[in-house]
Amino acid sequence: MKKSLILCLVCLLVLCGCGKIPELKNGEEAVITFKKGDKEHQISVDELYASLKSDFGLQATIKLVDDYVLETEFKDYKKDAEEQAESYIKMMQSSYESSGQDLLQALQQSGYSSIEAYQDYLYTTFMQAHALEEYAKLKVTDKEIEKYYKDELKGDIEVYHILITPDVKDGMTADEQEEAETKAKDTAKEIIKKLDKAENKLDEFKKLVKEYSDDDETKDKDGNLGYINYNKLGDEYESLVDAAYKLKDGEYSSEVISTELGYHVIYRNKSKDKAKLEDAKEDIIETLSEEKISNGDVENYEALKYYRELYGMKITDSELEKQYGIYLNNLANSTTTE
Repeated sequence: MKKSLILCLVCLLVLCGCGKIPELKNGEEAVITFKKGDKEHQISVDELYASLKSDFGLQATIKLVDDYVLETEFKDYKKDAEEQAESYIKMMQSSYESSGQDLLQALQQSGYSSIEAYQDYLYTTFMQAHALEEYAKLKVTDKEIEKYYKDELKGDIEVYHILITPDVKDGMTADEQEEAETKAKDTAKEIIKKLDKAENKLDEFKKLVKEYSDDDETKDKDGNLGYINYNKLGDEYESLVDAAYKLKDGEYSSEVISTELGYHVIYRNKSKDKAKLEDAKEDIIETLSEEKISNGDVENYEALKYYRELYGMKITDSELEKQYGIYLNNLANSTTTE
């Protein structure tokens, strides 16, 4: 552990170059030497280790530990994390170049010696985030799964919609924007009135789609969104999905539905029975684990602590062990306070 830590820190801080390392009289390796006249002095690996340990030791230790533990436990995710880190760096480089700034200089001001060092930090961060996601799944109980299945899980429903997008343009005044919004909403209300008068609601709905809808992707499909459910459409459709589940098959919305995309009128056509529990279990666990993370029911430090202990991690250096204990205690107290 000591030599791994020294190697990591020395390379990170660029304190010495590669080459033969002189030895002190007592056999310790010297990483820095001084000579002025007849006077010589050396700084040993042990001295460097003791000095760096107090300032950077815990950080470097945790990095080495998590790289080993997480790469071993989640080896199938390693490539994904590497690609995410690389993609993020490319995005940052493009952003900095377009604004005439230097990414390396910005990173060096933040304490990173190179772009590669920051990319490595991102890689570890993505691996740790994945560990949290997997740990949260472990915390989902059978009772929670059964309750979600009974109370929350619903069968897919087939929904048609008409989207009216406000004709808001750049440079409009606030009054002009409001007028455009009102006009779009009034159009949606007019569509509902036409549906109210129609004998065959679905046939009339399909005709109105072709006449009014601004959704190019569904306009040629009679406005059919397909079979939808919670989490199947983007967040921008959340209010639409809520409204659709309040309808019965063969009913249309009597009120205009507002989303960030515009104003909608919807028609619920068909329903499917919800999946069997064993078939839906994996998706339910995914949903509940995401809720636990977003609600703060599981914390990142808990997940990492769990996987370190799973691999029997033991810090044999008493000072680093003490620092690690304080570190975990501070994180726990910080979480409790929040």
